[in-house]
Amino acid sequence: MTQKHVAFFDTTLRDGEQSPGCSMTTQEKLTMAHALEDLGVDIIEAGFAMASEGDFAAIATITQAVRKPRIASLARAKTEDIEMAARALQFADRARIHVFLASSDLHLEYKLKMSRAEALETCGESVRLARSLADDVEFSPEDATRSDREFLIEMVRIAIEAGATTINMPDTVGYTTPEEYAKMFREVRERIPAIDAQGIVLSTHCHDDLGLAVANSLAAIDAGARQVECTINGIGERAGNAALEEIAAALYVRQDRYGVDSSIKLDQLYPTSEVLGNLITFRPSPNKAVVGANAFAHESGIHQHGMLANPLCYEIMTPQLVGVARTHLILGKHSGRAALRHRLEQLGYTLTRDELQHVYYRFVALADRKKNIYDQDLVGLLPDQIRERKQEPVAELD
Repeated sequence: MTQKHVAFFDTTLRDGEQSPGCSMTTQEKLTMAHALEDLGVDIIEAGFAMASEGDFAAIATITQAVRKPRIASLARAKTEDIEMAARALQFADRARIHVFLASSDLHLEYKLKMSRAEALETCGESVRLARSLADDVEFSPEDATRSDREFLIEMVRIAIEAGATTINMPDTVGYTTPEEYAKMFREVRERIPAIDAQGIVLSTHCHDDLGLAVANSLAAIDAGARQVECTINGIGERAGNAALEEIAAALYVRQDRYGVDSSIKLDQLYPTSEVLGNLITFRPSPNKAVVGANAFAHESGIHQHGMLANPLCYEIMTPQLVGVARTHLILGKHSGRAALRHRLEQLGYTLTRDELQHVYYRFVALADRKKNIYDQDLVGLLPDQIRERKQEPVAELD
């Protein structure tokens, strides 16, 4: 499989910030933008210039301080939005105007009160205006996955003819499935030869309403998308966006399946997640893939035994790969003798098999009564003769 590049378009500062509890000041956005630059993202959607003075200021500030990634501003298919985006981006080394217009009949009828014919005309006019103000224009037919396929293809064709360089086909409400989403990308590519002939980049943007955002994003990449729109920790409207860290890790671990590369520095995934957690009002769920507190933690005795024998038994990537310091073997009521011996040896106590058996029974009884087992608890379980022969603790390896 030929290795191809997938660009990461991070929308933490725009779509992610729209999530309740995730709003950020201009300075906080700048801090996050620097972290995203260090992470290696290709495009930062810094905000929605027309939305507020704060968003405009944040975009303008980021364009002057962050130079490596391309900086984008979202804009509705309206003259004032597009011109405002261009002004906010005027100091960017590489600017992108991201224009969106609904393509589903549901949105056109009830939200925009616009006919299909009017939508196609507006699409062409708005993309042409954006292209006159920026060399790089992305167009998104909003609610693409619930749109009539023929109409969607016609809108995409008009956007390309008007000068769009990237076409994003978003699953705006998290409705589609991987098979459906991949089919849509393949059909659009087949029906519009200009996409491949002119090097138009197809992009995916997925929401997680059915818990399929990452799976759908990967399916789109498999079908030819070469830009993926996502957020740190998967924050975003409603159930959130596709999580950047999960997509990046999946593309790395399953290179055999996808055959693509990216500019993401994997060892910055966890540090970047931490930066965001410090800026907004919540952190990822403990069981969150890749960056959750339990992502590299093991309590089950069977799992712990396997981990001590060979970490590959239960970890498909090392914690260090994504910037986590180490694996954690959590001692609890599900733990076995192997993990208990391992931890006691780290604390400087080497036990015989019979001694370990005796201490293990006492440990299990304690763990049934106590949710959190600390090192001092373990030492307290040891008979005096074992404590008296303590050795120098070894370096923590768990």
